[in-house]
Amino acid sequence: MRVGARIGPTARRIELGIELRRLRRDADLTLEQAVAGLGFSEAQLQRVETGSIPLKQAGHLRNLLDRYGITDEEHIDSLVRLHRESGSQEWTSFASTVHTSVRTFFGVESVARAIKAWHPTLVLGLLQTERYATAVFEMEKMHDEFTSEYIEQSVRLRMMRKRLLTRQEDPVMFWAILGEAALRHTIGSSHVMREQYAEIIALTELENVTVQILRTNEIGYRFHSDFTVLDLGESLPTTVQVDVPWGAMSMSDKPREVGRFSRKFNALRASAMPPEQTPGFLQQLSREINDA
Repeated sequence: MRVGARIGPTARRIELGIELRRLRRDADLTLEQAVAGLGFSEAQLQRVETGSIPLKQAGHLRNLLDRYGITDEEHIDSLVRLHRESGSQEWTSFASTVHTSVRTFFGVESVARAIKAWHPTLVLGLLQTERYATAVFEMEKMHDEFTSEYIEQSVRLRMMRKRLLTRQEDPVMFWAILGEAALRHTIGSSHVMREQYAEIIALTELENVTVQILRTNEIGYRFHSDFTVLDLGESLPTTVQVDVPWGAMSMSDKPREVGRFSRKFNALRASAMPPEQTPGFLQQLSREINDA
């Protein structure tokens, strides 16, 4: 097993899950057969295999490995070490703010080498300014009964995630496609929007950031909801994330799903304006919203 350059609990957890899934399949066992009599459920093992949660006890890991017929002490020791390093949960200070699946996504996002994302109706979170993000949460405050503390924490978390793009060492390669509606719809105020346009322009000057805009009147492919494809490097599987209701996220590393959404992204990219036209278009929007 190989591990990428940026190592954290999430990456370790995913790597351990991949190896456990491989060993179970090599042993020709179902999830139900694997956990029988071991003190935890097949649902828990499935979540461990996808990297969503760590195994609670090292003893559970050793029992699994025994059931899978693993006797090589060096292999066992390496997996026990992975288990120990995967145990801590990132983003725990935001446990009351975001859904468990969202915290898992943030951990996966933090170890991504490259991210490709599409949003038809809002500026993507990694591109948002603090004022735009605040306005988005304020817009939902009445419907979702958000408290001021919740909004403050959520915005702080979003700004923390944004450092992936601007950190000095090994910044993530980010390719975003925005629907024109995401930029035309005024969030907060015209001042907030002008600041947001300027922020996107500034970010596109970074070598690792590309932003395209899919015009409303352009004939070409459309997709109705947002999604993100995360390339985690050679040692971990590429993962696709799609938002689902109730503040949760659906994630999959199944090659069929990753391939399907990768093709969708490529089709959207082919339909969108060339990246070099993005700054000029945003400057035009800024002038137009000034006149509104």
